[in-house]
Amino acid sequence: MGHVFRRTSGRGWRLRRRSMQLWPRWVKALQAFETCLTLQTGLLQIAADRDAAARMGALAEQRKDLGLELKTSDQVRTIWPTALHGALHSRADGRVDPLRLQIALRRALLQESVQPVATRVEQLERNGSRWRLHHAIGGSTCHDSVVICSGLSAGALLEPLGHSLPISPVLGQALTLQLREGPSTWMQWPAVLVDQSFNLIPDGPGRLLLGATVEPGTDAADNPLALMRSLNDSAPEWLRSARVIEHWSGLRARPVDRPAPLLDVLEPGLIVASGHYRNGVLLAPATAEWVSTALQEP
Repeated sequence: MGHVFRRTSGRGWRLRRRSMQLWPRWVKALQAFETCLTLQTGLLQIAADRDAAARMGALAEQRKDLGLELKTSDQVRTIWPTALHGALHSRADGRVDPLRLQIALRRALLQESVQPVATRVEQLERNGSRWRLHHAIGGSTCHDSVVICSGLSAGALLEPLGHSLPISPVLGQALTLQLREGPSTWMQWPAVLVDQSFNLIPDGPGRLLLGATVEPGTDAADNPLALMRSLNDSAPEWLRSARVIEHWSGLRARPVDRPAPLLDVLEPGLIVASGHYRNGVLLAPATAEWVSTALQEP
């Protein structure tokens, strides 16, 4: 959700815009390591009411050149019959498969002679003008620069060094659904449909991914599956009757009293690129570019 971002200025918009420019290049380069990696484009955001539709119309007018267009309820009814107030369509927004992306990145890193160390870092300390990492399996390593991307664990590493980095957990949940009725081929569907805070993603014939970040804290509500499948009572009947094949959850890191993400050079050689909340995949290219620049600065 890059081009449908509501703000038209500020760091958040600049990061999204830059990532949207970089993503096609990233995918093209990474396809050398994972040929099935693609950008699946087209995002349809359902308007909740007339006011929301009016705001979407204004944004579409401003960003025609970026591929935004307001759709009427008649135009989207065959896809989403409960879209009574229309929807905003973004031609370039969409999704990338995060598992294929990780495979491609790991393979690319190996070619660049990057050495992965699959162990937890328990402590970070200053070592003159360098930084020493103490590993959970014992031993330590010393480095000129350290980039902390560890989400909810970032604060524990930085607090002993005198840096406060409040981050709160927000639970994200997702379902894989097998439909008993309704769409099967997804021929008319976009790569992603967004209704309220719920994301629906076609995932093969008669199969759908349904995800949301809806609950603060670390524990799921008593009946999150019913909430997600009903979309606060706005879901079509074919979605309510779908069978759950898979259910999983994870924690997103949201900065406290600061906008996401956290991109800071705290000290020479001590860099934070974390707390992306719900936009880690979207903002990966712009974040990587920012980190690269920060590492090159004296």
